[in-house]
Amino acid sequence: MSEDARFEDGREAPLNLGALDAEDLKVISTLVQDAVFPVTEIAWRASKRQFALLVNRFRWEDEGKQRHAPERVQSVLVFENVLSVASQGLDRSDKDVILSLLSVTFEPGEDAAGEVLLTLAGDGAIRLSVEALEAGLRDVTRPYKAPSGMAPGHTL
Repeated sequence: MSEDARFEDGREAPLNLGALDAEDLKVISTLVQDAVFPVTEIAWRASKRQFALLVNRFRWEDEGKQRHAPERVQSVLVFENVLSVASQGLDRSDKDVILSLLSVTFEPGEDAAGEVLLTLAGDGAIRLSVEALEAGLRDVTRPYKAPSGMAPGHTL
């Protein structure tokens, strides 16, 4: 006799989120915490005023961790209305560098303008000057088993 499928066995849908203010961005920041990406997956398209990262993010929202191993998924993190980009502690010439994203925050300026700060492990950072905050996070692959088999952890 076969067993009926349960709701818990269903697949979670890929994320597709947007942020237009600092509170929205906190949600995205939480979801991309501990995302890893090669330095080669940073794209700044000045003519389109767009900055993007292709990251391998840990699926913090995954409620199925009891059913399977911890997972990661490739996601695109995009910022629109970007006027300039500055970085600290990054060597873009070393194509083998893997970066780890710790947080994404917004520091408001005048009117809707401000600065987005992407804080990286190892004292690195990327600062985006934006005319207005507009960010998106979209999963672009199916989830896969985290190579470590574990959730990221932080010691204080």
